[in-house]
This record gives sequence, C-alpha cells and structure tokens, in this order.
Amino acid sequence: MHTIDFVVFLVFTIGVVIFGCSFFRKGSSADEFTSAGHSIPGWVVGMSIFATYVSSISYIGYPGKAFAADWNAFVFSLSIPIASYFAAKYFVPFYRKSGSVSAYTFLEEKFGAWARLYASACYLLTQIARMGSILYLLAVPMYILMGWNIHMVIILTSIGIIIYSMLGGLKAVIWADAIQGIILIGGAILCLCLLLFRMPEGPMQAFDLAVNAPVGNKFSLGEFSLDLTKSTFWVCLVYGIFINLQNYGIDQNYVQRYHAAKTDRDARFSALFGGYLFIPVSALFFLIGTALYSYYTANPQLLPAEIAAKPDYVFPHFIVSELPVGLRGLLIASIFAAGMSTVSTSVTSAATIVLTDYFKPFFQGATDRHHLAVLRISSVIVGVLGIIVAIAMLSVESIIDAWWTLSSIFSGGMLGLFLLGCIPKKINRMAALIGCVAGVAVIAWISLADLWHLPGIHLHGYLAIVLGTTTIFFTGFLLTLLLSSRCSSKA
Repeated sequence: MHTIDFVVFLVFTIGVVIFGCSFFRKGSSADEFTSAGHSIPGWVVGMSIFATYVSSISYIGYPGKAFAADWNAFVFSLSIPIASYFAAKYFVPFYRKSGSVSAYTFLEEKFGAWARLYASACYLLTQIARMGSILYLLAVPMYILMGWNIHMVIILTSIGIIIYSMLGGLKAVIWADAIQGIILIGGAILCLCLLLFRMPEGPMQAFDLAVNAPVGNKFSLGEFSLDLTKSTFWVCLVYGIFINLQNYGIDQNYVQRYHAAKTDRDARFSALFGGYLFIPVSALFFLIGTALYSYYTANPQLLPAEIAAKPDYVFPHFIVSELPVGLRGLLIASIFAAGMSTVSTSVTSAATIVLTDYFKPFFQGATDRHHLAVLRISSVIVGVLGIIVAIAMLSVESIIDAWWTLSSIFSGGMLGLFLLGCIPKKINRMAALIGCVAGVAVIAWISLADLWHLPGIHLHGYLAIVLGTTTIFFTGFLLTLLLSSRCSSKA
C-alpha cells in the first residue's frame, strides 16, 4: 500500500472517530443520547437510514454475489418501496405519537412483558450478528491490501466505533452516517467507471461477456418458478418484503431515527428518502460485481485462483491491484464508511434497548446519570460481542447468505407479533403467546433443515421469516376467535 493511500485511509478513519467524539457534551441526558434531542433535519436522518442499509455487506457482499452468480439478490432491494410507503404513512406517525423511544413498548402494552422481552432479545441477537458480519467485511480489504492480521483489524476498528458511539450518542451516529453515505456513493461510482473503461474492448464488452456467460445471463434476477427450495425471484421478493417491513416497522435502528427527526414531516421524508436511495445504489454494487466478472473473464491472468474461490475477496483484490495511488485509499475509506456507519448504529440502538427494556423496568428509581452509565457500558459490551461474532465469521463462504440466514432466524417472530398488535380486534394474550411459540418452532424447523440438510420437506432458509411471521399472526388471530366464540357460547 502506497504511503498516500495509507494517509488517505488513516485521515478518514481517525477523522470519523474525532468527528463523532466532538458531539460529546458533559452533562448531556439519556434522551439526548437515544433520540438526539429530536433535532435532526429530515435529509440527514434519511441519509443515515440509507447508510445503515448500505453496510459492508452491500459494499463487498453484493459485488461478491454478482461476481459468483447473478442479480437474484437485487430482488431484495426491489421490495423496499413497499416497506418505505408503509413506514411513511403508518409507522412514523405511530411511533412519533407513542412517546417511547423503544420499538417494543407497544408489544408490552398489547400482550404483556413477555412480548417486549422476547422481541427485544431477538433484536439484540440480530444486531450482534449484523455487527459481526460487517466487522468481518471491514477487515477483509486490509488483510488483502497489507497483510494485516484480520483479528487485529476487527478489534481496533471496533474500538474506534465504540468510542465515538459511546461518547456522542445517536446525534454523532446520524451525522457521521450522513457524511459516510456520501463518501461511499462517490467511491462506488468511481470504481465502476474505472472497471468499465479498463475493459480491453471498451465498456460494452463488460455487458456482452456478462449476458453471454457460460453459466447463463449474469443480469438474471433468478428463476420465476414456484420452487420453494431455491432462491427464486419470488422467494427473494417475499423475503425482502417481510424483512423490510420488519426493518421499518419494528427495528430499533429505524424507530430511533423517526424520533430523532425535527418534525413529523421530516421523519416521513427520511423513511422514503433513505429507502428509495438504496435501490439505485444497490444496483450500482451489483453492476460492480458483474463488471468484475467481465473484467477478469477478459483478463484471467490477473485473478489468482485463491481469490476467485472466495467471491467476497474479489472486489478488494481489484482495489488493491488495479486502482491508482490515492484512489485505493479512498475506496478502502469508503468501504470503512459503509461498515462504520452500520456498526455504530447497531451499538447505539442495542444499548438503548438494554436501557429501556431491561434496566428501566427493574430499576425504576435510577437517575438520568445511571441511565447514561448503562448506555455507555452496554455500548462496550455489545461491541465486544460483535467482535466475537466477526472472528467466528472468518470460516463463512458467502457473507450475504450467512447474514440473511441469521437475520431470518433471530428476527422471524418480531414482525408477526407487531402485526397481531396492529389489527383492530383485541388479541387474547395467551393466543399471542401460543402463536409466538408456534412461529418460533416453524422458524427453527426451516432453518435447521436448511442448514443441516435434515431429511423431510425442505424449504429455502429465506422463508423462515415469512412462514414464522404468518404462523404467529394466523395462530394468534384464529385462537382469539376460537376462545371468543367459546366464551360467548358459555354465556
């Protein structure tokens, strides 16, 4: 790595940490930490939502997926407008009126404390898995670029993120996200242009090679069959709808941002802006992956076999070996921007959940000073757990598949409970609990059968959240009707 690249990368990384720490104010309150004093402009909140979406999973995982296969995973992005619409119209006004910064207070009001604790525990597990995936993808470019020890990169990067998240709170995270979002878009556009114009016969050669690839059209969105054992177009679309409804509807990352916006109008705008911006940018990352396939098909001698066998490593390898001095540092910085923004968000939101859902209910006499201490200690603990998961991810072949599977397992029941609570009819609490148990059983069955290749009926792992959610909803709803009719007949 050239000295200039190293300086560019180092200045950016240290600059983000210092910028985040600059929001630290002595005597600030827990409310300031968790909701940024309800003072952030809508476009900044929207950029923060976008930057949370575009993590290192997108920046390296999407190109790796497109390089190895096709655009099937892009179908996930096409489902976002549905979730964004519902968020702006229903979720944002609902949470802005609720008065609670926790996304799960609503569940306790509807079904009791067990529902809140269950959903918040699922959320914490999801965020720790997300942090681990992203920290791993932050470390990969540095390992390829300079041969640095991946474990040390993960640990040192995490320490920097934890420091500014812990000191600056949500306001630091949101403003840093906005800046990082702009940098990562610029870096990705630059890289795609370089890839296309470095093709031996010009940019159109990249598209010709991709369309006529021996394995099939690299721009394919997947099969349109109804086979539920494969990642078809429909399986990926339905998975995307459910996971994005969950993101916008009951994910603490988003709910806190709704509260951070200055006005209701700003909050609604941020939900639409952040979601819609992700669609063209995710397409940009898939284009990079497809262009990488064409580039190395035209120049096979430039791609070592050990790199080709690990698709997530191909984009970092291109950055290292093909980009000019200065741009390498900028691209590595933009990958770090993508990862740091998402990890810092997870740290802050997870710490908020620990405070609101686990500390406050049991220590009601605690002061605001105690609340701040809990937030900062929780930030450190969550960050350490993320490091442990990141190190465990080193043996994973495709980070996209690993993350989507884990998120489906951990978060499958949250959306079902939320939808049950939103319907006008009052749901029986015992019926909701039975529905939740049934849903978790379905999620476990689909996930374990897919991961361990158990005998019997197999469904694709992406369907765990879909069938888990629908099982919870319909079981709870139908049991409520059954119990109501029995009570009526006895009367």
